[in-house]
Amino acid sequence: MHSITDWLRGLSGPVVYAVVAALVFAEDALFFGFVLPGETAAVLGGVLAHQGRVSIGWLILAVVGAAIVGDSVGYEVGRRAGPRILDSRPLRRHRDRLADAQALIRRRGPVAVFAGRFVAFFRATMPALAGSSHMPYRRFLLFNALGGVTWGTGFPLLGYFAGSAYSRVEGAVGRTTAVLLAVVAIAVLTVWQLRRRGVIGHRHRDDDRDGRH
Repeated sequence: MHSITDWLRGLSGPVVYAVVAALVFAEDALFFGFVLPGETAAVLGGVLAHQGRVSIGWLILAVVGAAIVGDSVGYEVGRRAGPRILDSRPLRRHRDRLADAQALIRRRGPVAVFAGRFVAFFRATMPALAGSSHMPYRRFLLFNALGGVTWGTGFPLLGYFAGSAYSRVEGAVGRTTAVLLAVVAIAVLTVWQLRRRGVIGHRHRDDDRDGRH
């Protein structure tokens, strides 16, 4: 992560917009999110905006535009070659999650397109799944745009304000303490994510069942 941040920091303003937008676009259109989630690029761009290297307004416009256009390309890919793409080798090990996403589209339709924007795996696959499910494009575009605007505004601002908070903490208590606080915050968020996804909870429940037997 530090190497990516340092690389982006060394780029000029217009190139930062282009790189962040390209990563967001590639996640939605080409399943590139399995390598580097677009939200990571958006947050890092927000941090650089706080440092004055880019404009937060132009960054948000770039991220929102890339998200909406990338999803539209992903939709078209799914509409034209959905079964072949979804059965490709990189996605075969995610068949259960893909099945869940397809079931969500059948139940919720456009709402699934909006909500999928905020989950990394679904963000990369939901457009293609919507296309392969033959969801009407106008309906897809509406909820895709709503999700793109909300997500594309929120994550750069998250990075922007996170950078601001880090600078205030660093100035008040020193760099070492600020880094330690950041590490603790990341650890807490990681545990929360694991519990939310059931990784920790399932283990405890399995142990309880074994104890009863």
